[in-house]
Parts: sequence; structure tokens; C-alpha cells
Amino acid sequence: MPWPATTLTGRTIAFLVAPYGAEQAELTSPWQAVAEAGGTPRLLSTAPGRALAVRHREPGDTFAVDATVAEADPADYDGLVLPGGVASPDHLRLDDRAVAFVHAFCASGRPVAAICHAAWTLIEAEAVRGRTLTSWPSLRTDLLNAGAHWVDEEVHVCRDGPGVLVTSRKPGDLPVFEDAFVTEFSHAASKRR
Repeated sequence: MPWPATTLTGRTIAFLVAPYGAEQAELTSPWQAVAEAGGTPRLLSTAPGRALAVRHREPGDTFAVDATVAEADPADYDGLVLPGGVASPDHLRLDDRAVAFVHAFCASGRPVAAICHAAWTLIEAEAVRGRTLTSWPSLRTDLLNAGAHWVDEEVHVCRDGPGVLVTSRKPGDLPVFEDAFVTEFSHAASKRR
């Protein structure tokens, strides 16, 4: 454990996934990092019940959804993690309530961490213009067309916006991604009411 167990004490971190298709490692490993740093992770989705993750293209485990994005208030969370996988971000960017939640969260100045294909959701939420991000390489053109600057790095921390944006490319980058977002989430002032 690279952080003291109290690094995120008192902070609630939202994880937003679709009911199907979040890359399991990109959900479970950051979730564990938040918990080990003393934070409280909560799973949000577009539907109640359980979310089915994937291990690349194969079905993975299911995870209990704590709240739907329709009933969630961004003000109740200190940070937002957007796991990747192809299907989950693609579903989220077509859901008006998920897009509105991410847009409001980013506009509020709270820190956001996104990995792999999760940048699609950020694009749809109009949260990337003028920002520097990394992602799965196939999203490069999408990000450039949305007004972002794309870099090929394990992790990139962008402070050129209302809140810190931490992005990473793939599951192999998880250790540096987690270190970066836990550090940034711990330094951000708590914005919850």
C-alpha cells in the first residue's frame, strides 16, 4: 500500500459504470486503492441492481450498484473515477443523465480520473476542450476533434481546467494511475456540502 490508510479519510469517491462492460481490472484495482487509502468508494450506474464487468471481451464478475446516476448528486462526492472498457463508456455517452452527471462533476472543480476508453464519456460531457489527456490510442482522434491535446503517457495529470483531470491508457498503467489520482484526490479540497 503506497499511501497512509488515512489519505482519503472522510472522502467519498464515485465510480461510474454502465450496467455492462466496464473493464474489471479498471474498476476493482482503483476501487481497492481508494479503500486502502481510507476513502469510501461508491458504485454508480445508469440502472439499479448489479453491473457486469468484463475481462477484455469475456464476462467478468458482477458488482452491486450503490445508486443510479439519476438519483446521484455530484455534490455528494469528492472525486470521480471513470473505468474503461469499450462497452461501458460507449453506453454512458448515450445516457443523458450520465453525461449530465459527468459534466456537472467536471464543471464543479472536483477531481476526475479516467482510464482507457473512459475518455469517450468525458468528450460527450464537453469536459476535454483545452485539456491535455491520455487514453487508449484509438481515442486519439476523437479527443483531438473535441479540442483536447492528446499525449501517449502512462498517466497524465492536467490542471488546465476547473478541476484536476487524471488520465491513463490501459490496465498496464493502473499502478501509476492509482498513485496519481489518489495523490490528487487527497490534495483537492473537499467540495461536499
